[in-house]
Amino acid sequence: MKTLYNRFDKKMISTLPRVLFDGRIFVIQTEPEATKAVDYLSGFPLVGVDTETRPSFRKGAVNKVALLQVSTDDTCFLFRLNRIGLTDSVKSLLQNQNVLKVGLSLRDDFASLHKRDEFEPHAFLELQDYVKAFGIQDMSLQKLYANVFGQKISKGQQLTNWEADVLSEGQKLYAATDAWACIRLYRELESLKKTRDYQLAVVEES
Repeated sequence: MKTLYNRFDKKMISTLPRVLFDGRIFVIQTEPEATKAVDYLSGFPLVGVDTETRPSFRKGAVNKVALLQVSTDDTCFLFRLNRIGLTDSVKSLLQNQNVLKVGLSLRDDFASLHKRDEFEPHAFLELQDYVKAFGIQDMSLQKLYANVFGQKISKGQQLTNWEADVLSEGQKLYAATDAWACIRLYRELESLKKTRDYQLAVVEES
């Protein structure tokens, strides 16, 4: 039986083994590449999604979202929106009612994406809402993943330049891992919901 915690101790995360996406990663930098990627992704009933934005260190300055990550279980596409914008094909995927798109902090992601172009999102599942049924109160991807799988997602690349001419291997792995982790969390929690093979340990707030 798996033990889940309502709150996962952040100090414990540094002691856990690191997890990284080990599938295929494709960087999408042109509209034809985006169309081909969306055609591929549209054949899957479930994908994980996330976004990245170049950080701004000037007060009041906010950059537009630079990257949209969409991942299956073994393949992740990194759409460089700072290069191609929100193409019609990408918008069609975000609006596709036959592909369930699982993510975290989706309201923030949608707000960022809407600054690039208008679209009507369909078939999305917000993990922050989904985990509440299990009694989990943590909202960050890192804490949720550590709680459910006992592994650490490194956040070391989060504040790097997502508009760089060439994304580093570290950036690509970080971005892909975040989108893929959303699928893994959803699948595992769905399984636990069906089997009831888990218990909740309540940790009082310190």
